Amino acid sequence: MRTPLEGYAWSRFGQPEYTDWLDESMSWKNTCYIGDWSFLWQHRITGPDALKMLGDITVNSFAKFAVGQSKHAVHTNQDGKVIHEGILTRFGDEEFMLHGRGGFWVRHYLGTTDYDVKVERDDWFILQVSGPDSVRVLEKATGTSNLRDTKFMWVNSVKIAGHDVWALRQGMAGEIGFELQGPMAAKQEVYDAVVEAGQEFGIRKLGARTTMINHLEACFPTIGTDYIPAIFDEDMTGYREFFTSSMPSYAQPAYIAGSYDGAAISDYYRSPVELGWARNINFDHDFLGREALEAEKAAPRRVMRTLVWNGDDVTDVFASMFRQGEHYPFMDMPRDQRGFMWADKVTVDDEVVGVATSRGYSYYYRQMLSLCTVDAARSDPGTEVTVHWGEPGGPQKAIRATVAPAPYKPDRRRADLHQA
Repeated sequence: MRTPLEGYAWSRFGQPEYTDWLDESMSWKNTCYIGDWSFLWQHRITGPDALKMLGDITVNSFAKFAVGQSKHAVHTNQDGKVIHEGILTRFGDEEFMLHGRGGFWVRHYLGTTDYDVKVERDDWFILQVSGPDSVRVLEKATGTSNLRDTKFMWVNSVKIAGHDVWALRQGMAGEIGFELQGPMAAKQEVYDAVVEAGQEFGIRKLGARTTMINHLEACFPTIGTDYIPAIFDEDMTGYREFFTSSMPSYAQPAYIAGSYDGAAISDYYRSPVELGWARNINFDHDFLGREALEAEKAAPRRVMRTLVWNGDDVTDVFASMFRQGEHYPFMDMPRDQRGFMWADKVTVDDEVVGVATSRGYSYYYRQMLSLCTVDAARSDPGTEVTVHWGEPGGPQKAIRATVAPAPYKPDRRRADLHQA
């Protein structure tokens, strides 16, 4: 797993850069961007037993789940570790759309039951439009102002370039924003119309080099980057074979790099609690992993935080490339482009207290940041820790770092759209 496929993992987001990654990384703070997440998979789930079946394998509560509402659905194994997660939207009493890898798990699980449910692959585009000017851009593109009445994590129906489009109010950059969804055949015309409408507002096309920096600043842990899907245990063999046979090469389950040297692949699994998703977990129903998560949510051992890396120590990593002899591993900017879970051990007084992931450079803050699953006892903001940059058995740079809140950037997703 420490040897990746050839090429760059993030090419599916579009071109690496459109203006340049520095300029594009400022877009979700100053203006807005349009980014392409259409590579995500969609599964349409229908039938009278659909909601009951979803509850069996999802930590979320569905006691209140109205038509037009969306949830960040999280699926765990029997130990409470995350298999997959994604966005689940209810479009009818018996009709749901699940975006992300979770649809494969739903399909596999359905095959072991007798629920009256049908799960089918679909092909939708997903275009994110996010930033302080996003609602004004979309008002111009749609010709309507009813977008401002959209509640957070609900969908609205709009028309763009003559196409019916779902607009999910979400905001993956930690700013107000919408995710435009619809049949793939309409994607390019919708994309072009939004770009044209956004010209007067300074819209940017979001390139692959900086795309995931918004996940870092806003703390949205990502599969394969911040955790390995919990599908490598013996009881998951059947699903793992089903999943990998369904995936293109760039979506294989795991590539690992960094100084953290787990003794088993399960050391790279994470629970919803460790990833900062404890609020999603509701014990009003039985689901796979419930018992483990009840205990963990009551007394978390590890939590999600941001680490701010010391600039002088980071600079020495780059400086080593200009010195004769052994150097530290290359630190790509603004972040790794190969698609690793780049996991670096974090210590205090030589004791491992956490694992740093999603290391990336924030041009907005002029800081090197990472997410970190850290021991709860060492999680207070301001705590000093050490991140070890390198590989097991190779040269490693001890980088001073400071624990900070996650998300690091203030969360403005739920801001009043009528004031935007």
